Amino acid sequence: MDKTMFYFWVVVIAVISFFTGEIATFMMLFLILITLREMHQTLLSFYNDWKRKYM
Repeated sequence: MDKTMFYFWVVVIAVISFFTGEIATFMMLFLILITLREMHQTLLSFYNDWKRKYM
């Protein structure tokens, strides 16, 4: 489900940027989405390790 939502938001941003003519904005928002996704995966990994260690 995580990848599905990621690709959904990429398509939404691409459509909006296509109609507004803001390709640079699309690239910046795409990079932000990638960064947030990686941060989320890292936090989940830390949480799962912590949960396994202390529970």
